[in-house]
Amino acid sequence: MTLLTRINLLLFAAFVLGVSIAGGMARHLLREDAKREGLATARLMMASATASRDYTRAEIAPLLQQHPSAEFRPQMVPAYAAVQTLDRLRKERPEYTYREATLNPTNPSDRASDWEADVVNGFRNGAGLKEVTGERMTAFGPSLYLARPIRIPSAECLVCHSTAAAAPPAMLARYGSTNGFGWHVDEAVGSQIVSVPLSDALAKADHAFYLFLATIAGVFLLILALVNVTLRVIVLRPIGRMAALGDRVSSGDVAGTEFDSTGTDEIAQLGRSFERMRRSLVKSLALLDS
Repeated sequence: MTLLTRINLLLFAAFVLGVSIAGGMARHLLREDAKREGLATARLMMASATASRDYTRAEIAPLLQQHPSAEFRPQMVPAYAAVQTLDRLRKERPEYTYREATLNPTNPSDRASDWEADVVNGFRNGAGLKEVTGERMTAFGPSLYLARPIRIPSAECLVCHSTAAAAPPAMLARYGSTNGFGWHVDEAVGSQIVSVPLSDALAKADHAFYLFLATIAGVFLLILALVNVTLRVIVLRPIGRMAALGDRVSSGDVAGTEFDSTGTDEIAQLGRSFERMRRSLVKSLALLDS
């Protein structure tokens, strides 16, 4: 195996090791950044839902209460307003979802699924828990969810949810007297849950990762080419000339071509030492012949 081959193998091994370490770290950081981007989108959606809730509570509900109706109007319910507002987004981007998942909802469409129920129970068991995030697989691929508890802040909210007997007749006429009762102040009855897709963000992260690998590979090939050219010109070519001249000297051709060496590096110094040795050998053989 030649010296150049050994050096190339050593450089290749160093490249593989370096890329394995740097590539692993880069991929992890890029995917974490993609998840942070998804979480930022989820927080923006959650803020939009909360703003819709607050607007309905402060502006819409008082107006509707001034004009009582025999029919229950869900438009005055903050949760209904938030869900309806965010559902408009789903018409264009169905992979983005907002839910007000409830264990015992007045509206059956808000009933928590199995995984949503686990989130709600987590808030019920952790009184100080304000927010949870996680990942799950959906029909649209990996998705990130952000959840916050829905708690009953005051007894005023229990007018419609304490007992069926105390609930407005219009609400009972619309939803019945079975669901949405038995709530208590400070109880976590449900959870606001925003889900955003991670597929696009992770695909961008993977694209950036492969571009990074391609760039590193290109830089390595350029360095490898420069190292090979440098070694051939500065090291291997002079050593090859010295080896050829040494073969001729060992064969008796001591008066052959002189070895010209210029420069101040170690190879040049070796060449000059080799030439001095050759000349000394020529002089010694001349003395012996005389």
